[in-house]
Amino acid sequence: MAQCVQSVQEFIQDSFVPMVAVLCSEDAEKLTRKNNLNFSELLRPFCRLTSEGHMRDPNNQVQVVKNLRISVNNVVTRPSVPASGVPGHAHRRLLSEVVLTCQPAEGGVANVITAGDYDLNISDRSLKASVPWYSDWRDTLTELSTSKHYTGLLVVSSSEAVPVEKFLKLSQEQHRIQHSGEYTNPKWFIPNTLKYYVLLHDMSQGDEQRADSVYEDMKQRYGAQGCYLLKVNSRTAAAGADEQIPDPWSQYLHKNSLQSQDEDPAPVVVNNTAVENNVGGTSEVDGHDSEEKDGVLVNSLDNTHPLQLDTPSDTPGSLDALRAVAVETKPPPIATGVAAATSHGACLTLNDHDRIRLFIQEFTFRGLLPHIEKNIRQLNDQLVSRKGLSRSLFSATKKWFGGGKVPEKSIAELKNTSGLLYPPEAPELQIRKMADLCFLVQLYDLAYSCYHTAKKDFLSDQAMLYAAGALEMAAVSAFLQVGAPRPYPAHYMDTAIQTYRDVSKNMILAERCALLSAEVLKSQAKYSDAATLLIKMTSEDSDLRSALLLEQAAHCFINMRNPMVRKFAFHMILAGHRFSKAGQKRHALRCYCQAMQVYKGKGWSLAEDHINFTIGRQSFTLRQPENAVTAFRHILTNDSQQTSTQQGAFLREYLYVYKNVTGACEVALPQLPLPCINSSATRVYFGHERRLAEGEKQAATHVSLDQEFDRDLAAMWQDLEEQVVAAAKRGVVPATFQPTQCCLNSQTDNLRFPLAVVEEPIIVEVVFRNPLKVPLVLSDLSLLWKFTLKDFNRPQPQEDSVGDAVAISNEKEASVPRTPQKDDVIATEVIPEFYLSPEETKLARLKLLPHQTGQLNILGLVYNLASTSSTGDTTINSTAASQSEGPSAAEGTSVRGRQDLEIQGPRLNQTKEEKTSVSHGPDRRLDPTITPPMPLLEVFFLQFPTALLCGEIRKAYVEFCNVSRVTLCGLRVASTHPDFFTFGSSSLATPLTPLSPTSFENCSAYKTLATPPGATPGSVAAVTLVSEGDFGSGIGLRGGGVSGTGGKGITEIPLGEGTLKPGESTQLPLWLRGPDQEGVHEIHFLFYYESAEQGGKISHRVLRHTVFICASRSLSVRATACRSNTLPEEEEERNGSMLVFVDVENINSSEAGVREFHIAQVSSSSKQWRLHKCINPAEDKDCKLTSRERGKLCFRATRCKPLQVPLKAVEKYTFADLSLGNELIITSTTPCADFFFRRCQPLESLRPPVAMETQGRHSRSQGVGHGGGAKDIAGVVRKCNEVDLDIIILWKAFVVEDNKQVILEGQLHVALQTIDKEACSLTQKEEAQEMVLLKFKPELPPPMTRPSMEQLSHLIKTNLQYPESYSHPFNQKSLCMVPVTLTLSNCSLAQVDVIIDLRHKTTSPESLEVHGSFTWLGQTQFKLQLGAQEVMRVQLQACFLHAGVYNLGTPRVFAKLADQGAMCETSQQTATPALIIIINST
Repeated sequence: MAQCVQSVQEFIQDSFVPMVAVLCSEDAEKLTRKNNLNFSELLRPFCRLTSEGHMRDPNNQVQVVKNLRISVNNVVTRPSVPASGVPGHAHRRLLSEVVLTCQPAEGGVANVITAGDYDLNISDRSLKASVPWYSDWRDTLTELSTSKHYTGLLVVSSSEAVPVEKFLKLSQEQHRIQHSGEYTNPKWFIPNTLKYYVLLHDMSQGDEQRADSVYEDMKQRYGAQGCYLLKVNSRTAAAGADEQIPDPWSQYLHKNSLQSQDEDPAPVVVNNTAVENNVGGTSEVDGHDSEEKDGVLVNSLDNTHPLQLDTPSDTPGSLDALRAVAVETKPPPIATGVAAATSHGACLTLNDHDRIRLFIQEFTFRGLLPHIEKNIRQLNDQLVSRKGLSRSLFSATKKWFGGGKVPEKSIAELKNTSGLLYPPEAPELQIRKMADLCFLVQLYDLAYSCYHTAKKDFLSDQAMLYAAGALEMAAVSAFLQVGAPRPYPAHYMDTAIQTYRDVSKNMILAERCALLSAEVLKSQAKYSDAATLLIKMTSEDSDLRSALLLEQAAHCFINMRNPMVRKFAFHMILAGHRFSKAGQKRHALRCYCQAMQVYKGKGWSLAEDHINFTIGRQSFTLRQPENAVTAFRHILTNDSQQTSTQQGAFLREYLYVYKNVTGACEVALPQLPLPCINSSATRVYFGHERRLAEGEKQAATHVSLDQEFDRDLAAMWQDLEEQVVAAAKRGVVPATFQPTQCCLNSQTDNLRFPLAVVEEPIIVEVVFRNPLKVPLVLSDLSLLWKFTLKDFNRPQPQEDSVGDAVAISNEKEASVPRTPQKDDVIATEVIPEFYLSPEETKLARLKLLPHQTGQLNILGLVYNLASTSSTGDTTINSTAASQSEGPSAAEGTSVRGRQDLEIQGPRLNQTKEEKTSVSHGPDRRLDPTITPPMPLLEVFFLQFPTALLCGEIRKAYVEFCNVSRVTLCGLRVASTHPDFFTFGSSSLATPLTPLSPTSFENCSAYKTLATPPGATPGSVAAVTLVSEGDFGSGIGLRGGGVSGTGGKGITEIPLGEGTLKPGESTQLPLWLRGPDQEGVHEIHFLFYYESAEQGGKISHRVLRHTVFICASRSLSVRATACRSNTLPEEEEERNGSMLVFVDVENINSSEAGVREFHIAQVSSSSKQWRLHKCINPAEDKDCKLTSRERGKLCFRATRCKPLQVPLKAVEKYTFADLSLGNELIITSTTPCADFFFRRCQPLESLRPPVAMETQGRHSRSQGVGHGGGAKDIAGVVRKCNEVDLDIIILWKAFVVEDNKQVILEGQLHVALQTIDKEACSLTQKEEAQEMVLLKFKPELPPPMTRPSMEQLSHLIKTNLQYPESYSHPFNQKSLCMVPVTLTLSNCSLAQVDVIIDLRHKTTSPESLEVHGSFTWLGQTQFKLQLGAQEVMRVQLQACFLHAGVYNLGTPRVFAKLADQGAMCETSQQTATPALIIIINST
């Protein structure tokens, strides 16, 4: 049915039009059937007049009739509407078919309505809240309620033998139908029905001359105004098939009324004989009618008017009448296949169309309008002639009852007078009939006056049904008046509707009245009133009517000036529900879809679930499974607030629908909504899963999916890898270096394609989340991938032709479970079953094993989704399923589908364009490049401890295994704690190791020698010269690096031939030393190795290992170096000596089970100094310390002999070992020397370099005061106080474990840097720095600091040599003169100017009481110059006057650097008191 956009005025005019009944002869019917049409259908497209008609009103004024339409129908003698006014089965069926066959056009462009925050796609915004199916239903309902015929067409074919006789028979038949009383239908408007005689002539077969002659005879008999000759069928049907002629009939024919309905093809059956359809044409007025039947097409009283109460009830066959009346309804835009199968008007030409159009015009202008004008005049004259009596009677009655105006009473106050009948000649009915005639010919002013008068009369008589009809038509007439002289009386309509519905119980008339009023209100933009009226008309007796009216009310809400969007949506839901109950599934689906636009995304989850569930069910019922799947997917993916039972029902419905979709068409696997996958949390691991510990073997931790990602740790590993790569590449990190990433996640750098190795698995960890409150079961879970072969061993061209290569995918095999996969390319792991509890988040790890090189793209997951027996009540949808309302899934329904892994890369924020827009970079973690084979290293640790004492030395073993098919080389290790371990030095310095770890028990980790028999503990030390390079270390390691490898903390692991062949393994000893600080230490190892086959895509590989060591306190060692003021007694002491005091304290807690510590040996290592001997050895052989005991040791240290050191061994260290027990530990070998060189960075490396002192320093004497001079002064002075002596304390601890005594051994280091400054083996904890203010201005560099007075006072060391006692006969000689030698030693490496002043005397009384006073004889002041480290002796003479004890330490020595002329001399530290005893010999 074509959608016709009409104004309200046109709609009302078309609702009330003159109806013409057709009686057609059998030959005439056959003639029209050549065009697949009957005669009334033939005329229907031409029933609207295109020209204006004219007629005169009762006042003899010419009135123009515009756009008049007539309705032509066959005579049907069965009633179309029951007398009760309640729609019968046939009536409801017809209306349902009208709505069902009119559906919205698919693919139509919808108008977007913006209402507040909503953008709604409504296709009928321009139709003033009207839709085609509603218009068709409204028109059909209106036609069913207004079916009174005004005139009749008698049609006869010219081929009849005697056409005039046929006309006579048809005229008599019409008279019998109207006046005999045998038939209650059809209804006739007036008794003197107009008869118009039509002679139908077939141009292709008939004799035209005979037809003309018959027509002339007709004009003589019926008059020229009452007959017509219509010529049709100007061509044959065969000729018409070749020429395309427009078909105007298809849009007017109701297809369902022509097909799929079992009806008698004869239009009228009277007394079981076919009524011959007359063709005639006089405007004969039948004056022999015994009674009048009031009615007009627009009569508001319709078929149930009180004058027609004899209408029988509805009969089963009345659907034929309904179809005959409803043929005016427009065809739906869908189901065009039916129209294409049947063509109409095949024998008609365009000239025939014009003849039919001219016939209708002639019939209307010459027959119908003059007849109506004549009846209006007659009725007006009758009313005027009766005016006096009626008016006097009415006026007297009105005066008697108090007023000339009858008050309009409410319906509740009026009694039920539906049974009141007026006689046909009653003046009230004559007024009403005149009003109807005036309304037909558009005399709305006169019609309103008549209706208004009739309304008053009916109300006076309390004839409510008559009054309701008059009120309804008066309101419509008032609305249609030109210029709108009076406002639309909406209250008339309300009263009429209430009367029809509540008093007369006639819902058909109430519906028609409400529809008319609603259209008028909508045209006046009174949408709120129209919606209220429509909602009031909804009831439970008719779902279809309620659905259509609720939908119209919803459209009224959306068309208001301020659109009420939520009311629109709510009423669309109600309309959809009623459509569903009425069997209108498509309209129900459309209503729910439109309402979903409002509820979607507003947080009303329960409403969304209900709508989506209904949309899914309706779509499935309408065989739209794709839409059903989409709707159910929304229910399952959103965070639902439904109960578990309801969610289980939703899930089963979805699975059932989905299974039907996949079963109907074999297409690619669709996307499944469950479970939810957090794609960004997907992790990808490259490489084998490491073997766990085997017996005593502890495997390297490396990287696993069980470890949490730590950004700081990742940066640390990258830094270690850069160091070891730089060491392997001669100190330079290649520009193409990319850090190894074995596990990719959302926080790693995924901008580049990751590199995987062929024959090594790729593990993808996917995070599943079950959003439902019911469990889910996934089966046959595997990965989907696409792979492009590529050979990396052959040289690739510049233009990479990967795009030309054929991509291999497993999608086809994965779509069918348990189908053999393409394992020759990539082996795909399948998880048989994966269970997800309600609202559970769970990880799944799926494995791929590539067997060929190329580019791999991991696309997503494929699995079977199933519900379990606990997903809800199985009977929740049993009723609906039995009625085929929707799917009802059985328990355990399983469907197969996929979910893609789409990962959004990081947001780009580098350039200006990227900052101002939202753009994301790629994330390549699922697109690895499969490279050729590489070596694969596995590392195992044997006897590796988890707890150590601070400084404890433990020996362990490391096993290296090459588990690949490629030779391994270049094995190195980097660590965050290079001082924690050592693999030993060269074979000459490494002690012999046991063949196996089991033979290591109770063997010392050190290289030891037995102490020579008779040797005294602490006697002269054994001395060894060692180079740091002998231990694979250089100066760099003391700064944390290893020389020879080019990086900090990098150790090259010695392999037998430098390589490890496939399948081979090797075991190496590993010495460990406990950290110096107590606590738990996290120590990281990074093993680096390369492939022996160069030129691969991957340059190197790494293996990570992390250990945690718990360090417990052992010993605390404090050491101090002091100058020795005694003269060297031995040759070793000639170059200088000092005293070293070592204070050892046992700070171990008893929890460790250590009984006591033994100080087994004290050694030293330095380039300048060495321990010479122990001054106070303990009485027993070992120095034992129990808990919290402290021991003191004193050693003499001497400078190394310059002559013993070769010129090329400047960088060699002197190791001196002083054993305090029975064994001598060779500290210059592994592991003692290794850990010494791996100790923490000494202060020396932090100091700026000092220039070597030369004899030419005097030439720079003028540089004092400049930056360089100050720097030199500081360096020279500092050298005077530097010691640079490292003390190594080797100890043994006796521990009881499992009732067995175990001997632990270890070593502690103390670095002596400065004279008289204490050094400790434990690093003092730094106090928390106080918060300082930020300074935004750059600070000036600090000025060069000059040496302090204390530092300058150590340039010269003094010593007085004299006899301890001296005897002198004072009686004989009063003056006692004693010779004294003052020894001056230059401690610096520069020339020093020295001043000796003997004039100083002690003046303090306390000193005089203890020591007597004496004087120096001879020269009292000396000025000397001492060379670098020069020793000079000055002879002095002291003079004593009395015997006693004297202090000779009174000389004051001042010194300064010789080249610093502007500097004043600084007083040097004096020696300890030099006491001499003067004895009187007499």
